[in-house]
Amino acid sequence: MPYEVNWDLDSIFRGGSKSDQFSNHLNELEVYLHTIKESVASFSALPLIDDGAPIAELMNKIGETHIHLSQANSFVTCLLSQHSKDSDAVTLRGKIVSFESDFKIALSKLKVVLANIEQERWVSLIEAKELAHYKFILTDWRENTNTALSDDGQSLIADLTVDGYHSWGHFYNALISSMKVHIEVDGNEKQLSIGQAINLRSHPDEKVRKEAHHTLETVYEEKEEMFAKILNHIAGFRLQIYEHSGIENVLEIPLKENRITEKTMNAMWSVVKQYKDPFSNYLKRKAEMMGTPSMKAYNFWAPIINEIPKIQYDEAATLIIDHFSHFGNGLEMFAKHAFNEGWIEAEDHDNKSAFPFCASFPLTGESRIFMTFGGTFLNVLTLVHELGHAFHNYAMKSVDGLNKQYPMCIAETASTFAEMIIFDAALEKVQSKEEKLFLLDEKLKRSVMNFMNIHSRFLFEERFYEERKKGLVSSRRLNQLMNEAIQEAYHGSLDEPSTYSWVWTPHYYITQSPFYNFPYTFGYLFALGIFAKAKEKGKEFEKDYLNLLKDSGRMTVEDLVMKHLGEDITSTDFWEKGMEICVKDAEEFITLTS
Repeated sequence: MPYEVNWDLDSIFRGGSKSDQFSNHLNELEVYLHTIKESVASFSALPLIDDGAPIAELMNKIGETHIHLSQANSFVTCLLSQHSKDSDAVTLRGKIVSFESDFKIALSKLKVVLANIEQERWVSLIEAKELAHYKFILTDWRENTNTALSDDGQSLIADLTVDGYHSWGHFYNALISSMKVHIEVDGNEKQLSIGQAINLRSHPDEKVRKEAHHTLETVYEEKEEMFAKILNHIAGFRLQIYEHSGIENVLEIPLKENRITEKTMNAMWSVVKQYKDPFSNYLKRKAEMMGTPSMKAYNFWAPIINEIPKIQYDEAATLIIDHFSHFGNGLEMFAKHAFNEGWIEAEDHDNKSAFPFCASFPLTGESRIFMTFGGTFLNVLTLVHELGHAFHNYAMKSVDGLNKQYPMCIAETASTFAEMIIFDAALEKVQSKEEKLFLLDEKLKRSVMNFMNIHSRFLFEERFYEERKKGLVSSRRLNQLMNEAIQEAYHGSLDEPSTYSWVWTPHYYITQSPFYNFPYTFGYLFALGIFAKAKEKGKEFEKDYLNLLKDSGRMTVEDLVMKHLGEDITSTDFWEKGMEICVKDAEEFITLTS
């Protein structure tokens, strides 16, 4: 059956950026925020807090406000991604950012009040039955709140984030979405968006891949000074906040936001560093098959076989639904609903944002997926990845507002798990050695991305922030740091890497989530561990998986994994289980191509 390649935003708020419905929603949101401010002020004025009921009532209000704010934010994000020059949407973005600032100020004041409750009273208070639902998040707020800053200091920081911080992230998105690339494809000169040009990395013709790679590098070079300014301003603001808050380790906040300990992250990276050779060998073997002594960066995403049929969007949808049905009925029905109800924007045209994403609309219990579908298997996997995020949102549908907020490392687990389902179902149906090699290659690309590319991002960002503490970092130095990180993370097995990875990797510019890199590697290895459990239990595992996702917003990740899988993720033994699967893939690829 034919599926729409354009999403339906009107079913959420009719009329786009001129929507009266959306204007009414923003008015409601303003009322919610006013109520929160008054409630927090009243709460702060109490001489003693020894009753859990009013705290629970306030937390319910905060949760509702968060849901309304998320709904508004997602809508405007979708509007700007489909048309970055929508001036009305830009104005709406400014209003929502202001609302977010007010919300954060109110939350900051509440957290300080909670942090200042004397310990004996707190121990009694937190055990109140009315607060059972919020025990984890309240404890987290209390333990991780900086009480050194005054209310005025908290308010000033929140205000400055509007124009002095988040606006740089929005400027980055607008800038890169407006950039055009002129490339010859299949004998025709084409004007493409950055997203369309990036899609050419999997084009079957090496000449096209190479031209796209070098043309993009030239385009980035032309604007490198502007991108360097944006990145320096984002990092500079973040470092000032850390300094005022007494934070010296730039990883402290990312780790807290991901609800994992440094011991867990170090255990994961330790295993990744230990197993570089199998993936370096895979890259070398693939390069040899393509007639080069080492893997050229522009050939990394190249298909392993010469004749790859184009996949139409309708075919992709049918394939995804069919493969999801092997895992469970819930995931299958969810995917059908997403395709049938216009949740996906997949049209291939040049006036679009460069980057795929999944936006959650918690008020209506929906999601929207944005991507550019160019007809390749890589596009299918991108779509599956975003559907995995959307399924996570679906699993959280019945969870209250504040406990819907799950860490990024678990978000990337859900998306990667969806990819694993597709790979496994496809590998079970292979009918030839050539087809198996194609699928193994696509799977191994993801291992390389998570164990080498993401590692290079982590190394780059860690070193960049250390240098940024001493002053502005030039574009020339950013290029050097990027190249050094890539050479180290890839063990020198990638030739002609993108010097400007720091420009086109959007995660460096996400102001809400610093160090958005290690969550991908975490999610990848964690998803492999979960998938091994799914293979053991069959379709009945879907219920367990949904329960794990549902719990992902109300406990640390260490506790989540122990509760649902009985595993200790601070140990390298846990991470080696997932790594063993990936190493076997690399060894099988070498054997099949010998």
